[in-house]
Amino acid sequence: MTQDVGDAKLYCVIMAGGRGTRFWPESTSKKPKQYLSLVSDKSLLEETALRFEGLIDSSHRYVVTVKEQEILAKECAKKHLAENGFIYEPSGRNTAPCILLSMAMLESQGVKDEDVVAIVPSDHVILNKVGFQKTVQEAYELAATKKSIVTIGITPNFPHTGYGYVKKGESVNDTSFNVEKFVEKPDFETAKEYLSSGQYFWNAGMFVSSLATLKEEFKEHAPDMFDSYQSLVDSSNDFEKLTSLYGELRKESIDYAIMEKSKRVLVKAAEFDWNDLGSWDALEAVVEKKGGNTLVGNNGEFTMSAEGNIVYAPGKFVSLIDVKDLIVVSNEKTLMVLPKSESQKVKKIVESLSEGPWADELL
Repeated sequence: MTQDVGDAKLYCVIMAGGRGTRFWPESTSKKPKQYLSLVSDKSLLEETALRFEGLIDSSHRYVVTVKEQEILAKECAKKHLAENGFIYEPSGRNTAPCILLSMAMLESQGVKDEDVVAIVPSDHVILNKVGFQKTVQEAYELAATKKSIVTIGITPNFPHTGYGYVKKGESVNDTSFNVEKFVEKPDFETAKEYLSSGQYFWNAGMFVSSLATLKEEFKEHAPDMFDSYQSLVDSSNDFEKLTSLYGELRKESIDYAIMEKSKRVLVKAAEFDWNDLGSWDALEAVVEKKGGNTLVGNNGEFTMSAEGNIVYAPGKFVSLIDVKDLIVVSNEKTLMVLPKSESQKVKKIVESLSEGPWADELL
């Protein structure tokens, strides 16, 4: 379990309200990616909750999601959380309001200003649990002693253009640094420069901070949001009033509202693998191959002269002959086939469906 720093206890909040469709046709608004079992027999949300097992007691673990995902969230994570471990957003309003609401709900349940909260997404894949817990423990110690927000940075291993980056400044210790600046998603040439410089981390959207530090930074950098904080605390048991208050908060990410403005942010290098499963081709990095192919959820397979394919076909027998580098996804209602190199074009299907008669059924 956690080695406590003074009186500061460690909690976690798992953000699970996303509606991502980059894993369409399996991920839909009715059952988003975090509730799918993509890399094991457990959902990504349950895997995230279990990642804290042995570090944070289940009574200190929370999930925040939108009210309409209540049933899904409880099915996936209820047994791994605090008794009142679900925080419900009345509607999705991006990560800054989501985190402010979570802070208020934790305070209403007795979390103290000096206590520290690890805030993480629910849909990332991390296989090295030991390294993850070591990183979070060290980030917790930094957050408690330095009165800082500690963001966890991923050391890049190729020039990715789909992530934001964090540039490190002066070192705090061997694996932690002051943050010089946050950088938007770069073009390919810029990403190559970032990689070769060794001065940048990928921004994984995971951070650790005391409740007091978060409150102070919201008050300084997003005072219009923070004006509602005490009212949110006081309305914790009145969802109707909470809905009214929450609807008045502007939609903004925590990066724009706080992280990019704050002078109190440190970056801690992750000591674990990380994959945000941004598209179907990302499964290759986290699922063991069978005969040169990545096969998920299938009930047996036959392959001949087939390699580099990614197939998601729960409960189905899969046969592959003389095909290479394809993504094949099959469920009860849809079949999708495309070249692995074109995995980002799934969003084109989603865009087309959203404008047609199949939207309600397939999205």
